[in-house]
Amino acid sequence: MPDRDYYEILGVARDATADQIKSAYRKLARKHHPDMNPGDKKAETRFKEIQGAYDILSDTEKRSKFDRFGDAAFEGFGPFGPRAGAQEWAARQAGAGPGGYDTIDLNDILGGAAGGGEGHGQGGMFEEILGRMRGGGGGRGGRARGPRPGRDLEASLTIPFETALRGGETTITLDRDGEIDTLDVKIPPGTAAGAKLRLRGRGEPGEKGATAGSLIVYVEVEPHRYFTREGRDLFLELPISVSEAVLGAKVEVPTFDGPKTLPIPPGSSGGQKLRLRGLGAPATGKEPAGDLFVVLKVVVPKNIDEESRTLMTQFAERNPHNPRKGLW
Repeated sequence: MPDRDYYEILGVARDATADQIKSAYRKLARKHHPDMNPGDKKAETRFKEIQGAYDILSDTEKRSKFDRFGDAAFEGFGPFGPRAGAQEWAARQAGAGPGGYDTIDLNDILGGAAGGGEGHGQGGMFEEILGRMRGGGGGRGGRARGPRPGRDLEASLTIPFETALRGGETTITLDRDGEIDTLDVKIPPGTAAGAKLRLRGRGEPGEKGATAGSLIVYVEVEPHRYFTREGRDLFLELPISVSEAVLGAKVEVPTFDGPKTLPIPPGSSGGQKLRLRGLGAPATGKEPAGDLFVVLKVVVPKNIDEESRTLMTQFAERNPHNPRKGLW
């Protein structure tokens, strides 16, 4: 019997990549699968050849042997019936599906596109074939195919700024095919906007008791009245008076750990940042706690009396200062 050229069977070049080999196999297997060609013995034979060629070329070690020695490398234990060893061929037949071919999941051949793409309009037939194949016999190699686990589902949840920072528990309401399902969601301390929370077992149910999928919750955070967040740091804009900026002061500022007294250095300017270490988002895992940055904002009174105006004029004369010098 002449050597078989596995590359020729799959219609690929000898230097074809693994992806090219897999793509060619899927296309040919879909075309010649016996379930797609009932009663066609030629299609059945061709399908076994395609399957055997793919078994060799998809395995790096076997492909290397074939490239060096040809089909003779598999003499006595090759992938095609009459050339295979008696024990392996018997074992393959014992684990084969109807008609003596290996049962293969068409979902694998079609790349997950059963009922769509080139199979558009044949969804019912594909589903019937897939259902029959799942229910009977083993897959390639004789392994039984178990029930499919459920798919993951996605949902979005908007939470208050303080809940994201401190952590807590809230609820999310889902509409599952017309049925309302309310779930409790635990929010870890320090949760940031854009975080993903996984609720295992809350996705689609699995087939025949298989594991249910997860519910992936995408978190959005409501803005706060006066705090903003960048990474693990918090920012607070603090209004101070002219006299506090010039003379310095001690001012009480809000934090999520309660009010704290912050010293304002004499001669402070608007936009200056003062740091309160460890008062940002709390530490989580390997991430340390963030800091709270207080950004000073000097607020000038709109109306002042004549005496104050005179004093400010004297102040300017006694303390000449041009804050724009050297800027442009």
